[in-house]
Amino acid sequence: MKIHEIIRERRLAKNFTQEQVANYLGVTPPAVNKWEKGTCYPDITLLPALARLLDTDLNTLLSFQDDISENEIATFLNQVSETIKQADFSSGYNLAMSKLKEYPTCEQLICSLAMLLDGALMMNPPMENQIEEYQREIESLYRRAASSSEPRIREQALSSLISKLLQSQNYTEAQELLDTMPDSSPVDKKQVQTNIYIAQGKFPQAAKMAEEKLLSATNEIHAVAITLMEIAIKENRFEDAAYIADVDKQAAKIFDLWEYNSYVAHFQLYSACRNHMECLKILVPMLKSLTKKWDINKSPLYRHIKTKEVDKNFGLTLQKIIIKSICEDKDTAFLKDSPELKEFLKEMGQ
Repeated sequence: MKIHEIIRERRLAKNFTQEQVANYLGVTPPAVNKWEKGTCYPDITLLPALARLLDTDLNTLLSFQDDISENEIATFLNQVSETIKQADFSSGYNLAMSKLKEYPTCEQLICSLAMLLDGALMMNPPMENQIEEYQREIESLYRRAASSSEPRIREQALSSLISKLLQSQNYTEAQELLDTMPDSSPVDKKQVQTNIYIAQGKFPQAAKMAEEKLLSATNEIHAVAITLMEIAIKENRFEDAAYIADVDKQAAKIFDLWEYNSYVAHFQLYSACRNHMECLKILVPMLKSLTKKWDINKSPLYRHIKTKEVDKNFGLTLQKIIIKSICEDKDTAFLKDSPELKEFLKEMGQ
């Protein structure tokens, strides 16, 4: 509420007439009438007495609020958005700026309005000759939010600001701002860095970083799929578990992963379900896959990833570890006496 609304509301609540308020404060009734209409304001020296007369405090009288809540911000953003749709961008922008004048230090409001106006400028553009000016103003809002002491707000603003700098081909400042962001940032720094490389025409660096992200993501997908399968098994949802194992196998092939990855889920599934026949079918191919070289750079998905030469004994060592684990695990111990495993060990000279 505005001060004129509060004066009127509190006067009526106290059952005072405008004349009574005027007499108590030593002013004229028309002056009080103008206060309530909002055409003028009480002299600053009268404010303490006016607050006491209306049984309120100065903060309430002056509509002072330290900050605006997240719910209030969300409501206001909807209001700005609707104003832009119903009227035009300029009207929504002016409404946003009026609120920022009330709360010039509310960093969440600044950042949120910058992002809203940024998107609205593309969807509901004003006159051509105004666009550049609005772009500058929105960038200045991002810069204000980028100095926030709140990491979430600062990094959100930095990410948007970097995107705008890339559009204007200011690659140097974009890189400088990215370097100020911590690796633990909720913003995907690697993706932003990839975008900077692409904008600069540094395609090999961009591809390498994107490929590394893809490989990391596929490994994470594999780990999550195994976990989901284990949960399904514990809940006796065996059809779901088999489906998840199939998905994991397909993912290993689609994303050109090490052949061994394509066997893991099904082997764990068959072991947990004590499906001896299927376990035996998959056991030897899985063990043999451990000694097959994974030439990652042959895949178009990983052309730029630099890999170290793997020790030739690595696969054999891993085989021994897995065989030992199979023999000692109660779910797979039955395999140690199987003709298939014995034949494999004979071939390997073990």
